[in-house]
Amino acid sequence: MKEKVETVIAKIRPYLQRDGGDIELIEVVPEEHLVKVRLQGACHGCPGAEMTLKLGVERTLREEVDDQIQVVTV
Repeated sequence: MKEKVETVIAKIRPYLQRDGGDIELIEVVPEEHLVKVRLQGACHGCPGAEMTLKLGVERTLREEVDDQIQVVTV
């Protein structure tokens, strides 16, 4: 599962970097369907970061990896 998550994050990363941000995969907990990430650069502390996380990152991971995934920031 971790490899699939890494592949999807690699696809998402250029979009975040275009706006001056980035994303770092911290941990994947398969048994809990949990993905922990850290938003960096312009994304860190951005008012729209939660929306980016849920509507962008989490939605894409649910579509491409597991429909029960929950993404949280650390």
